[in-house]
Amino acid sequence: MNRYRAVIFDLDGTLLDTLDDLADAVNYALATHGYPTRTRDEVRLFVGNGVRLLMIRALPGGEENPQFEEVLATFRTYYAAHSQCKTAPYPGILSLLAKLQKNGVRVAVVSNKFDAAVRDLCAHYFGSLVEVAVGESPEVPKKPAPDTVLRAMRLLGVSPDESVYVGDSDVDVETAKNSGIPCISVLWGFRDRAFLEAHGATRFAADVDALAVLL
Repeated sequence: MNRYRAVIFDLDGTLLDTLDDLADAVNYALATHGYPTRTRDEVRLFVGNGVRLLMIRALPGGEENPQFEEVLATFRTYYAAHSQCKTAPYPGILSLLAKLQKNGVRVAVVSNKFDAAVRDLCAHYFGSLVEVAVGESPEVPKKPAPDTVLRAMRLLGVSPDESVYVGDSDVDVETAKNSGIPCISVLWGFRDRAFLEAHGATRFAADVDALAVLL
């Protein structure tokens, strides 16, 4: 018997290891416009707040750089065409989602990745195992604002006291708090335990089996 009627997952660093494709897109955009590239570990620290902030962090001068919008557009175009080259579900994720579905638990994904990419990635890697996929769009404030999570709960037909949020970052901890639902922080993603604890995380899953027990 599962504790929750609905589980809302973050995507990058939680369900999918997207880091290599993100790093490749960042570096393609930077190199195309004549800027130095970034290491994989640098990109790891840049992700989590949407692609605009990712490129603000990656590009010298950030948003003040006169070429910022052009570099961001190059990133978006390249990533849209290459988001499934090296990306893969973390070990055990597909089995976990299948088990949740079998047990009647509703599943959604809420991400700060742009909406089309979220829907495409979820459809490609998870199919019917994810019922609702919500990404960044102009109409809905991105995480840590609660709007995308509240939208997912409405689409699933569940209430906050029936739901839990699962993510790998400080943004996810804050998002869950703002949405009025508990948070489970996974330790296989883009942030380590010390960082997450410093940002208010209190419940952790070291691997997918440990996460399954908490759901």
